[in-house]
Order: sequence, then structure tokens, then C-alpha cells
Amino acid sequence: MEKLIKRALDIAHLFDVPRGEMTCEPYGTGNINDTFCLTVRPWTGAARRYILQRVNRYVFPDPQSMMGNIQRVTHYLRGVIAREGGDPARETLTLVRAMDGRPWITDASGDLWRVYLFIEGTVSTDRPETPERFAAAGEAFGRFQRQLGGFDASTLYPTLPNFHNTPARLQQLTNAIGADAAGRRAEVGAEIGFCMARAAQTDALLRELEAGCVPLRVTHNDTKMDNVLLDEKTGRGVCVIDLDTTMPGFVLSDFGDFIRTAANTGAEDDPDLDKVDVDMDIFRAFAKGYVESTASFLTPVERENLPYGAQLLTYMQTVRFLADYLDGDNYYKIKHPEHNWQRSKAQFKLLQSIEAQEKAMNDYIAGL
Repeated sequence: MEKLIKRALDIAHLFDVPRGEMTCEPYGTGNINDTFCLTVRPWTGAARRYILQRVNRYVFPDPQSMMGNIQRVTHYLRGVIAREGGDPARETLTLVRAMDGRPWITDASGDLWRVYLFIEGTVSTDRPETPERFAAAGEAFGRFQRQLGGFDASTLYPTLPNFHNTPARLQQLTNAIGADAAGRRAEVGAEIGFCMARAAQTDALLRELEAGCVPLRVTHNDTKMDNVLLDEKTGRGVCVIDLDTTMPGFVLSDFGDFIRTAANTGAEDDPDLDKVDVDMDIFRAFAKGYVESTASFLTPVERENLPYGAQLLTYMQTVRFLADYLDGDNYYKIKHPEHNWQRSKAQFKLLQSIEAQEKAMNDYIAGL
């Protein structure tokens, strides 16, 4: 880590930040990119902070195209935010250019580095203690999509192709079952059974949604609680961050993935399935913030099917964990040999809980 921090400091000097004493330390809990808090103490004036990141080029094999997405989206957002009377420097990410004018640096080894302004007076959290914080996240993600409502989503580069494409994920599972690369197929017959039993139903529902003309929109695709910065005094959602997976998609995915990650009473890989359930208080809080924030642009079909998004994304994640287990654990990092199998069982339990609450979810959305 010490060597990487030194490298980060060397890179930092190539960006257009004030000249002065620089310090750098690891920041946040992300497990994809290398993230640092860069503090610059100018020869005169107050210290300023920045976020310095090295992009993981194995996860993002075309980081320049990804950065092109971020540039265009944040530029568009700054215009909308300004017209609405907001503060663009605080309410969306701001890239700091390199000394040569470029919006990023590519080092000698091919790694891409970028710098963002640090948004002061904000906090992020994995598990807020109050429903109001979940509502604030719903409002923030909904506002993010509303403000990008006039942006042509089809012009964005698909950073991770088929990332939230359920039929493609099912095909991966089918291929993994056929190949049985790790020799595990016989032990997971029950899990294969429940995944494939829902495949036809999922396909039919997706066709119905397509027939209802669900629009392609700019979506975040990683709607976790800690990807919203909250005002440390008011608790209001200030800024949606981590835009690496911002690309064309459907709002059902963004809504559903937040419920999958934030409204689970257990852990994503919980070995005690009795602890896994959907927290309806969190669902209602997030849904209220999200629906109120998107009321001006969501179509009736989108709004009515938000709870289905929670089922769809949880089902898809079940499929992904199981496929990776059958394939020999090539995608997800594991802590023990049966970790992905454990994850798939926990996600399936969550899916069953969401299915059991389907009517309550639909009724709540309808009443907003």
C-alpha cells in the first residue's frame, strides 16, 4: 500500500490542483477502484480535499469510454442543476483536469487515474439508522434520473454490456450447468431447479414490459445506500456518486437493486437463512422518496412495475452467484469454497420474501 500511495502522490502532481504540501490516504470501502483522499495545503490559503482514483481496468476494460460517459452525464447535470437553482459543484461530481487539459491521466502501465472535487459537508453510510435517510436516498436517485430525463440514453457507451440483462444471465447459467467446469452440478440440483422454474415466468413478464414500451433511460446501475452523499446537517440527499456504471437501462433495475441491497434484513451471503427477509419499512421509505421525486416523468408502466424490479434484480443475482459457483468462482471474490453457493441460497430466500410481499408493495406504490 505504501508504494501505491507514493504512486498516487506522483500522479496527483499531474493534475490542476493548488501547489503546496500534498498528503494522500486510502478512502472509503469500495472494492473495485483504488480510492484516495488527496489533501492539498497550499502555500497560502486553506487546505482543500479531492478524491483521487485509479480505475480498475480489469473490471472496466475500456475506461476511456466509461470516462466519456461520466463527462457527458455530469456536464448535462450541471446545466440542469443550475437552471433549477441548485449548486452544480455540490450536487454532481466535478472532474478536475490534468495540467495538460485532459480529464484523466493514463500512466506508463496503462492505468487510468482521475480526480474529483471533494464534496464537503456530506457523509455516506451503508446502513442508516432512520427511515428518513432511506427516503433521502430514494429522492436522490429519483432526482438523478429525472434530471437526466432529457438526455438521450442510447448515446451512452454500455460500460458493462448485459450487466442487468436477465436473459443473458440465464444463458450464462445454462452454459455453466452444461459445462459443469468445477464438478459441482450434482450438489446444487435444488438451486438449479428453483432458478430454472422461474425462467419462463421471468421471460414472460419481461416480454409484457417490453410490450408496454418501457423507455430506455440513463440509469445508475449500482444503487447502493453508500452511493448517495447526504448532507451531514440536514440528512438530505445531496449527490449521487460512483457513476462508472451509468449507462442505458431501465428504472426498474435501479429501484430493484436498491431494495435488494438495502432492504435485506440479513447479509447478502448470510448462512442463517432465518435472518434473511425484506424490510418493508425500508421499502416504503425508499419508495416514497423515489416515487415523489420521479412523479413528473415516470410512465404508468414503470411506476406500476417498480416492485417487480425488486424481484427481477434479486432473481438475477441469485442466478449470477449460482452460475459463478458452477463455473469455479471466476468472477466474485470468495472467502471459502462454498461462498457463492451460500450467496445464491441467501438471495433466493430474499427473493421468496419479496414475492410474499408483492401485493403489499404494489398497494403501497399505488397509494402514493
